[in-house]
Amino acid sequence: MRESFVVRRERLTSQLRDAGVDAFLVTQPINVSYLTGFTGEASYLIVTATKAVMVSDGRFVTQLAEECPDIETAIRPPKQSLIQATARTLQALGAATVEYDGGYLSVRELQLLGESAPTIDWKFGWGRVEALRQIKDEGEIAQIRHAIDLAERAFLAWRATLRPDDTEKNLADDLEHAMRRAGAKSSSFPLIVAAGARSALPHAPPTDRRLAAAPLLLVDWGACGTFLYKSDLTRVLLNHNNVAIPGSATVERIRRVYDVVLDAQAAALVALRPGVQVQHVDAAARRVIVEAGFGDCFTHNIGHGIGMMIHEAPLMKADSEVVLQPGMVVTVEPGIYLPGEFGIRIEDDILITPDGAEVLTHLPRSWDSNFVEL
Repeated sequence: MRESFVVRRERLTSQLRDAGVDAFLVTQPINVSYLTGFTGEASYLIVTATKAVMVSDGRFVTQLAEECPDIETAIRPPKQSLIQATARTLQALGAATVEYDGGYLSVRELQLLGESAPTIDWKFGWGRVEALRQIKDEGEIAQIRHAIDLAERAFLAWRATLRPDDTEKNLADDLEHAMRRAGAKSSSFPLIVAAGARSALPHAPPTDRRLAAAPLLLVDWGACGTFLYKSDLTRVLLNHNNVAIPGSATVERIRRVYDVVLDAQAAALVALRPGVQVQHVDAAARRVIVEAGFGDCFTHNIGHGIGMMIHEAPLMKADSEVVLQPGMVVTVEPGIYLPGEFGIRIEDDILITPDGAEVLTHLPRSWDSNFVEL
């Protein structure tokens, strides 16, 4: 595993040579973790052509030694700020031109860096580490598979415990607990558990609404595994007592919308392969939904990249010209939302392979597989 961090830093270093800068300052915690394996906070990473130095403080001395023993450290005293320590370390390294993570430093922090190291020429940079992160290596893919396994095992155990009097909030809490019991560090994000008409809110926060009266329950969840890597899934559970009545207008309408969303996801999965622009994947799914008459009800993109962050590159936007490459892991999550009625979203995690795509998630998506007895 340590070798992978070295390779990542070497790839970043080669970019710095081409950019003509002496050092790159990494301030975003996830990017620091990606390049070093360090999972603490309040620490910056300096990468030069010949070394990597972590600027941190005394709270993390032992953790740094355990998680990234190959990284040189500059431990600041309590009276010295992280900004001041970083500036002094860069000066000691003889860096004349430094590129920084432009999306993560505040204007004030950049100003303080300039005041602390006035001889350094500060260069705005953006997306270098993110570009590296979007192509997962074998170790990262294994971590994502593990996060998916944790989420799916927890979901199956949780699903078997559903009761009519459960509220959205209680169900969300119980599902997160089930993931932690399965081995997850945490949930990947605040869970979405939305009953009945609330499922028409794509990011509905859980409330005290009870499950009993709702025809369906939309569940969007994911697990954060052993080293920050995440999973992200969505399923719709159908209340057998409320929607399984033959000839019911409700069940017929829900079934029609569900089938459209499932067909849209299938179309997107067919389009997912190396060399294809992201916008064509979105278009493939959107076309199915538009032709079914629900075009205005699909209100978000087809998906997003997933890894150490729940939303990361590549962003699966409708106008994106990003080309899919082997090693990318993305979600595919079409949805139809009918305000005041219900919403349907189906989401899975997909690995782009050299010859196509592999669906990493395993939970069934068919209509019949979603029924629960309450």
